[in-house]
Amino acid sequence: MTSTLQSVNDTYIRDRITALRIQKDVSENKMSLDIGHSKGYIQNIVSGRALPSLAEFLAICSYLGVTPKDFFDTEMKNPVLINQAIAKIRVLDEDGIRFVLDFLKRMQK
Repeated sequence: MTSTLQSVNDTYIRDRITALRIQKDVSENKMSLDIGHSKGYIQNIVSGRALPSLAEFLAICSYLGVTPKDFFDTEMKNPVLINQAIAKIRVLDEDGIRFVLDFLKRMQK
């Protein structure tokens, strides 16, 4: 049972890194080099040959623009774009924020 659970977690981590990397529109090789590793580092993770240490996992999350909470939130389909939108909203004045909220409400109808 424990090995099955471990396999599911490993698979989720590999798949999530791939999905978020694609959303960021960066290759495995470029991502590996950008975070300070050989060009095959991410490929080794997503192929199941390795898993990142906790420190490396945090670096991967930072590079991808997500928090560890976002990484494991299975209902958050596009955390990279959501976090980019939130960063833009944070610098708006009150009128701008109200405009964005009104726009979002209209989009949901």
